[in-house]
Order: sequence, then structure tokens, then C-alpha cells
Amino acid sequence: MEELQINSLITDLALILTLGAAATIIFKLLKQPVVLGYIVAGFIASPHFSFLPSVGNEANIEFWAQLGIVVLLFSLGLEFSFKKLINAGISAIVTALIIVCGMMATGFLIGKCMGFTSVNSIFLGAMLSMSSTTIILKALTDLNMKHRQFVPGIFAVLIVEDLFAVVMMVILSSIAINNTVAGGEMVVSILKLSFFLIIWFVVGVFLIPSIFRKFRRVLSDEMMLIIAMGLCFLMAVFSVASGFSLALGAFVMGSILAGTSEAERIERIVNPVKDLFGAVFFISVGMMVDPQVIMQYSGTIALLSVVVIVGMIVYGTTGMLATGQSLKISMESGFSLTQIGEFSFIIATLGTTLDVLDDSIYPIIVTVSVITTFTTPFFIKAAIPSYNFVEKHLPKKWSVLLEGYSKTVNNDVKQKSRNIWGNIIKRNALRVVLYSVVIIASIFVLRTYFIPFFNDLLGRFMSGNLALLLSVVSALILLSPFFYGIVTPRLSRKEKMQLSSTNTPVIVGLPRFVMVIVGGLLSMAYVAALLYGFYSSTTSVIVAIVYLLALMLLFAPIVHKHLELLEKHFMSNVNERENRRTGKENNLVSDMHLAYMTVGYNCPFVGERLRNADLRRKYGVNVVAIIRNTVRYPIPTGNMRIFPGDQIGVIGTDDQIQTLLPLLEPKAQNAGDATSADVEFTHFQLSETSPLLGQKLAETRLREDYKSLLVAVERGQDNFLSPTPDIVFSQGDIIWIVGDKVKMKKLR
Repeated sequence: MEELQINSLITDLALILTLGAAATIIFKLLKQPVVLGYIVAGFIASPHFSFLPSVGNEANIEFWAQLGIVVLLFSLGLEFSFKKLINAGISAIVTALIIVCGMMATGFLIGKCMGFTSVNSIFLGAMLSMSSTTIILKALTDLNMKHRQFVPGIFAVLIVEDLFAVVMMVILSSIAINNTVAGGEMVVSILKLSFFLIIWFVVGVFLIPSIFRKFRRVLSDEMMLIIAMGLCFLMAVFSVASGFSLALGAFVMGSILAGTSEAERIERIVNPVKDLFGAVFFISVGMMVDPQVIMQYSGTIALLSVVVIVGMIVYGTTGMLATGQSLKISMESGFSLTQIGEFSFIIATLGTTLDVLDDSIYPIIVTVSVITTFTTPFFIKAAIPSYNFVEKHLPKKWSVLLEGYSKTVNNDVKQKSRNIWGNIIKRNALRVVLYSVVIIASIFVLRTYFIPFFNDLLGRFMSGNLALLLSVVSALILLSPFFYGIVTPRLSRKEKMQLSSTNTPVIVGLPRFVMVIVGGLLSMAYVAALLYGFYSSTTSVIVAIVYLLALMLLFAPIVHKHLELLEKHFMSNVNERENRRTGKENNLVSDMHLAYMTVGYNCPFVGERLRNADLRRKYGVNVVAIIRNTVRYPIPTGNMRIFPGDQIGVIGTDDQIQTLLPLLEPKAQNAGDATSADVEFTHFQLSETSPLLGQKLAETRLREDYKSLLVAVERGQDNFLSPTPDIVFSQGDIIWIVGDKVKMKKLR
């Protein structure tokens, strides 16, 4: 029996992948999105298409499809990252909120008008509110519009929509399980989700990048793939154990890994896995297409297609206008969002799996997605003509009003950024939330596992009361840095100087005093919660007060030092990719860094030879590598030209790199990180057998024979000599050099 099931599984997989391969080739030749090819292949493999063999066991495809959702959400998480969400800004959040809320309300009303239940109407609204990142990116690429002014704003909105979709899946799951819409349960679900997202993010960011850094030298692509997929499925299982979906855990783990310096490498090696199981998922979506249902609900499909197109244009344009964008950018953005895609399918699959979705909705949504995908390029191209028409016929008063509103909003944003106390309060409020979540999670673990285990262990050697006391004291010591962080608000030296120069001491100290009091009360509550059940309420409160006073008055310097180390480690991991790109953590000689950056299309050096760009003389940096289409050129010659998309490795000081960065990457282009697998920046002492001894630098042919570039010569303690052509190498010199790892071994 098991053998037959395995044969059936392989047979069905062979059929759908063969059809998928043929369909994707055809759709590629037709210059249409590959996703549509998968959907067509799924329809051909389904029982609804009788001219070819059909899938024998749909349960097999359901298994592969669920696996596909997990891998697909993991890959989306790799492209997401919480750092991108923070950088997206309030403008993208407001715009996405207007679009999602507007489309959900519209979809809900249409669902009720068509006679659907409240639960089905909510699912319908959710499916209509999610634009497709994949389809938009494909359309903009085909139209050669990826570098238009409105595009960064669109991608920022899509990033926020991805997070909204994940939150929506959790809420929809709660609604489906209870088969009702209960406001209290939704609030509890959102709070529970927020708690787990924060704790997963904090723990993941604190541990995973550090582990990658420690074992980077031994991690091959094979090992990295196993580790990445293992972490993905581990988080997915933990997510289910916490009461959420597999997809949520996969997405969160992807977003955590997206902040590491190995993100691009993981994304590259996971891509084949994503392509395989993602294809199976979209093929399974196509298998749900029933021509009879489409013919029966053709009017509904046409109506929903119009609703998606018109609704996205209206709400997208309105959202952009509300955040201070110009009418032109707002309309270009709105016209680009006129489709639904992968998240709509995932939400539809969720409803089907939970057995709450009407059977007719799935094929309707798939058909609407196919129609709106085909029309997307046409509406993107129609944005400018539509804007010209609106601008021409818009009353002048309205034009002036919109322009004035845009300037006002932008000025307000700038003014808010100058509000010192506002920034301090927001930053410390976030700090309190993060530390509170860590403390609450730690209290649960300590009370459930640590204190009972430690108490039993010590109880073998001492009285029960003393063992309990030592267990509780140990727990409080472990949590002391986080309690200290809640009680003491953080102000930078610059902020203190600004506040002192503009306010009286009383005004400066009052908000900080309030934050200390609030933090102290929260900390007392947490300490009492930790002690609850072990001691009486009165004793717990007294211990909490004594503990916090001792923490602030006696042990503050020690705890402060440990907290700073924890925060520094955490922020270093959060900013790991950015630090690697700018070289902030690659200290080499003095304050020199090895940094990697990607050449933008508007870079002034595009097309020039390195010799003509003269980056060393103008900016003081040395170009040590160029990565072009995955091919690495260590120590490039002066004849090599600079092209858009090249990843350039340079060595220079922090100021030099920061000066060059905006020129190479105009408009804060989101560059990927290059890998320095073939290029090494190192130093070693010249021995008596070194081929460099007694030679001038001009005679060594370092660049030609060793693919290496000399950065500095250390002669004597901390005495660095600049590499001039006539410098002569002596035994004992320490040379700081960058180049091909293998060829440089000959110089050692």
C-alpha cells in the first residue's frame, strides 16, 4: 500500500512538473509572467481538462502545495527584513493601510451583496487587497521603468503589504476557527502575534548572525542550504506550537536571515528550492480552476476585476496623496497596483484548508488574478496619459490645494524629525516594549523550567527555602540588564546638549523623571510576577522595591556595562549588512575599511575605465575587486570599465567611503552585498625567503603576477608607509595587501 502511494506521488509530481516546464517555455516566448504558465499547467493537469492524463491523487498535490507555501513565504521573508520595514517609513505604512482597509471594506460589501457569509466576505476582501510584488516587478522590468521616481515608493508599500498579509493570515485563521468575527478575540490575536514576532525577532537577530560569523569559513553552500531550510522548518514548527501557521514561522525566519550578511548567499542557494515548490504551489492553484464555475460566475469575475483595477487606482492614489506625494507620482503608483497575486492565492488556500471558503471563490479569484495580471502593463503605461488628462481638467484651486498640502506634509515630517523630546520618547518607548517582551518571555521560561530545576538541584545540598532563594536571586541577576534598561531612559550626549541649550533644567529633567517612574513601576510589576506563587504578595512587592533600589544605587555601573555590551551586539547584528556594505566593521589599517557597494545606473563613472575615473586620486580609495554577473575580478586593471550593477570592493577610510557611496549608489539604491570569497585583505611579515626582498614596488609586478594590491607597509611599530613606486622592501617589513587568496600565498 505504501509503495502504491509513493508511486502515485512520484507519478503526479512528474506529470505536473512536465506540464509546468512546457507551459513556462511557452509563456516565456509570449513574454508573459511565468506564474500564469504554472496556473495553465495546473488546469491542464486537473480533472477539469479531459484531453490529457490527470493527477491521480489530489491529496499528494495538497502536500506539495503546503510545502510550497512554506518555502515561498520563507523566500519572501528573505526579501523583506524588518530593517526594510523601518526604512520604508510612515508614508508607506499609511499608504498600505489605506489600500488594504479600503479594498477589504469594498470586497466585504461586494461579498455581502453576492450573498456570501460574513466570514467568506472577509476572506474575499482580504484576497482583493493584496497586490503582487512578483507581477509588478516583472511588468516594470519589461517596460524598462524600474528606475522611475515613483518605483521606490511602490516597493516600500509592497514591503508593508507583505507584513499586513502575514498579520491578516493570523487574524483570518482566528476568524475561521471560531467561525465568527469577535473584536476582543481579534485584539488578543494581534497582541499575541506582536509578542511572538518581537521575541522571535530579538532572539533570532541576537543569535543567528553571530553563529554565521563564527562559522563562516567552514560553511559551504551545501551546509548553508541545510542550515537555512532547517531554521525555516524549525521556526515553522515552533510557530504552529505557539498557535500560528506554518507560513508565519517561515516568513519570520526569512526576515531574520534577511538581516544577516549571508542573506544574498542564502537567497541564491534557496532559489532553486523556492522555484521548485513555488511552481508546485501555483500549479495546484491552477488545478482549482473550473471552467463551469467560471462560465457560471463570469459576471462576478468581470465585476471583481473592475473592482480590483479601479479600487487599487483610487485607494493607491489617495494613499500616496495623503502622505504628501505629488499628483503625478500618486497616480503612477496607483496605476501600478492594479492586480492581485501570490498572497491572494495563499489566503484562498488558507480558507480552503480551514474549510470555511465557498468552493466557487477559489476559481473566481484565480481568474481575476489572471485577468488583472494581463492588464497590469497596460495600466502602468496609461498612468502618464491619465495624469495629463486629470491635470488638464482639474480645477486650478484643487491643483494649488494639492501642491500646498504636499509641501505642508513634507515640512511637517521634517519638523517632527527636529522634535528632540519626541524622538527620545519614541526611541525609549520602543526600548521599553522590546525589553518588556524579553522579560515576560524570560519570566515564563524561568518559572516553568529554570527555577524548579535549579531549586531541585540545590535542594539536595541545602534546605528548600535557601535553595528557592538562590534560584530566585539567580533569575533576578540574569534579568538585571533588562530591568535596568527599562528604568533608565537613554539620551545621547548630543541630545543632552541640545536640551540644555534650549530649556531650563526643570523642563529638561521632568520628562525623563516621568519615564523613570513609569519604567520603575513596570519593573516592579515584572519582579512581582516572577516571585508570584513562591512568596506572598507583600513580600514580592518589598523584594521588588529593594531589588530595584540596589540595582540603581549599588550595581548600576556593572549592569550598565553589561547592557551596553548586549545592545552593541544586538545593533551590530541588526545593521550587519549595512555595516558590511559601508565597511564600518572591517577595520584594517588605522581607520581604513574594506567595503562593497553596487554601481547605480546614474553613477557618474558608468562606462569609464578605472584609470579615467581615478578614484584613488579623487577620493583616496583603492578598488580591489569588481564582481560582474557573479564573475569576480580581483585587483582589476586600469583598463576595466565600470558598468551598472557592478559590485565594487574598495578600501578607504570611513569618510572616504561615505563620500564615494552616494556617487556609486545614487538615491540610496538598495544594493546587494558582495561576497569577498576570492579577495582577501590581510597582512604578513616578509621572511628571508620572500620574493619581494630588495625589490622596489615598481619592479614586483604585484598586480600582474599575484593579482594583488599593496595598501601600506608597516616598518617599525605603528609606522605605516604609503606605497610609492620606489619603496624598497626589507626583511621584517609587515605588508598590508589585498588580492587573490591563492596567489598571495606565494608572497608569504
